[in-house]
Amino acid sequence: MQRWSVVIPVKPVSVGKSRLRGAVPAAAHERLALALARDTVTAVLACPEVDDVLVVTDDPVVAGVVTTLGGRVAPDTPAAGLNPAIRFGESGLSARSWRAALTADLPALRPEELSAALRAATEPPARRRFAADAPGVGTVLLTAPPGVPLDPRFGGPSAAAHAASGAVALGGDWPSLRRDVDTGADLDAAHRLGVGTHTSALVPAPCGPRSTPC
Repeated sequence: MQRWSVVIPVKPVSVGKSRLRGAVPAAAHERLALALARDTVTAVLACPEVDDVLVVTDDPVVAGVVTTLGGRVAPDTPAAGLNPAIRFGESGLSARSWRAALTADLPALRPEELSAALRAATEPPARRRFAADAPGVGTVLLTAPPGVPLDPRFGGPSAAAHAASGAVALGGDWPSLRRDVDTGADLDAAHRLGVGTHTSALVPAPCGPRSTPC
């Protein structure tokens, strides 16, 4: 089994997930942004293929939570942007490990689905690969073998950008991995898959798989 190092960029909760404002009462928005990241990091740390999780953030609250969970933290440069944060984080990962960048808004992520995606990413030939989000427009996961830079292109229609850069799309059916959360509708879809404990504590779960009985 290949061993992985994963970098996860996290914006300060005061400015992160702006399109989610209104999904919960305003006073709880920062708590929701933190819960999404916390449930994501918890799932990644539970993935048996993952040896190292490095969160890049300049938010001290996020940093404290990640450290408590058992991850590492690297300071972000405010307003540097998502891709510079990933490149900076990658510089702190082991050069001998397989490397991945993952978004921090995957509250329904199941460790077994991440494991399956990482195993698929190691199939020969060794090269950069990515997993698109549920709509097929954005990117939730970018991987690279040892010695190959991640070369992230996150933001906007990043699935097409990663494909144009030479990365190969992963085709597995991993709904919890592909379900990132940017809007209230996304949050509802994630809840129907079954979100982690911190997100579910803030948002009532709808009827659906892995949710509470109706």
